[in-house]
Amino acid sequence: MEWTDWLAAGFGFGALAWINWYFFLTEGGPATVAAAGVGGIQEVRVVVRGGYQPAQVRVRAGVPVRMVFDRQEESSCSEEVVLPDFGIRRFLPAHAETTVEFTPSTVGRHEFTCGMGMLRGSVVVEEDR
Repeated sequence: MEWTDWLAAGFGFGALAWINWYFFLTEGGPATVAAAGVGGIQEVRVVVRGGYQPAQVRVRAGVPVRMVFDRQEESSCSEEVVLPDFGIRRFLPAHAETTVEFTPSTVGRHEFTCGMGMLRGSVVVEEDR
C-alpha cells in the first residue's frame, strides 16, 4: 500500500469514529433539566437542532407533562419525535413549536428519539413526593 492509501484509510476510520461519537455518544445541551410547574402541569421546552437540548428532562410521576419541541432546522432526521413508552409519535414542522402532552406513571428512564432513532433524549420520571 502506498502512503495515499494509508491516508485514505485513516481518514475513513476517523470519519466513522466521529459519526459514531456524534450520533450515539453525545446528547448535546445541558445534561438534565427539571420540568417547571405551570398551573399543575410540568412544562419543558426542548430545542431540536442537530439533537435535543436539553437531552434529559426530569419530571414527577402522576403529574401531567407538557413538552414543547421547538424545531429550529429543516433536517429530515428531526422531523419526527417518538416517545415509545408513552405511545407517542408526532411530526415536528420545521421552524415551529409542537406540544406533546402525557402523564407519566412509570418511574424510570424513558427514551425519546427522532423517527430514525439517531437523535436521542430521555425523560426521567421520579416518585411524586
